[in-house]
Amino acid sequence: MRVLLILMRRDATSRPGAGSGDQGTARPAEQHATVSAEQHAIIGAEPQAIVSAEQQSIVGAGPARPRIERQAVTRVFDGITCYEVPARAALERVPDAAELPFTWAASPYRGCEAGCGYCAARRGHRYLGLDPGRDFSTRIVVKTDLARRLRRELASPRWSGEPVALGLTGDCYQPAEEIYRLMPGVVRALADAANPFTVLTKSPLILRDLDLLRDAAKVTQVGVMVSVGFVDDRVRRAVEPGAATPQRRLEVCAALNDAGIPCGVLMAPILPLVTDSSDHLLATVRRAAEAGAVSVTPVVLRLPSGVREGYLGWLEREHPGLVPRYQALYGKGQVAEEGYRRRIAEQVRALAETYGVGGQARRWRRRRSPDRQLALV
Repeated sequence: MRVLLILMRRDATSRPGAGSGDQGTARPAEQHATVSAEQHAIIGAEPQAIVSAEQQSIVGAGPARPRIERQAVTRVFDGITCYEVPARAALERVPDAAELPFTWAASPYRGCEAGCGYCAARRGHRYLGLDPGRDFSTRIVVKTDLARRLRRELASPRWSGEPVALGLTGDCYQPAEEIYRLMPGVVRALADAANPFTVLTKSPLILRDLDLLRDAAKVTQVGVMVSVGFVDDRVRRAVEPGAATPQRRLEVCAALNDAGIPCGVLMAPILPLVTDSSDHLLATVRRAAEAGAVSVTPVVLRLPSGVREGYLGWLEREHPGLVPRYQALYGKGQVAEEGYRRRIAEQVRALAETYGVGGQARRWRRRRSPDRQLALV
């Protein structure tokens, strides 16, 4: 016996961000299917997909669905499954282990199409019943009402107005943002509350919201940190397959600074024994200085559960001789040995001082011009 599953489309008012407000508007041509978790028995199936009863029964037999499917409205865009959910909380505390200069964060997306093999946010997919390896870049959780929730939390008398980082659990300007357009509402909510914030991203899409960022900067402190852990594009293709090239990210940094939005470089992650040589560190800091970066913040690779397995698997395939050295450096923990982290931080600090990053007077004169692309080496 075979069961015909027909994925029902909702009317136009149920598209992501339909109507007015802070949620944006989806492009109808990109919307493949709109169904509730109860209606959508198989995530990613094409409309009118035929599935055998032995494989999937509409009464629940067969493999258990991921937990997130039972709570979300599911849509599929060009092979990417998006789970639309209400935000339980907009503001989340940043774990100390992240070693980032932020205490609070807000993220419209969990999961990221950039597919960075080292991303510490991968482990969060486990709590949703998803695989942190194969699902992180193809199954994205979308907090469709984040802007409204954020407004309520920022207005709470308990909120002290601390700076907020945007985009820790998934790049807030990844391709899904072109569909959902959540960031304009988030930026407006922070600006209306005059709450300082910093956007973390690898994506040139942030330039779409340049005018909004400028307006926000009139009433509060606004910053951007573009993530560039290294400038070797061969490494980027191996561990950041869906991300913009380092050169393109540095050009975004330059464009933001030229537009009056302070942009630094989050030098993350530095990959031990892969991108931590003196030449790698020098080239990255030098290019950050050329882009006009107002700061360079080094972060050494973290290997929490859910990330460790995939990254070390890649290392075993591509650089097997490094695996024992990683085991010595990390042991059973998620962070590298403290002495190693201090040494890397000191090297980057010294290089940043040499190239005048963030300084009033630069020892090294910036050589970029509007008509010249940034070189990688």
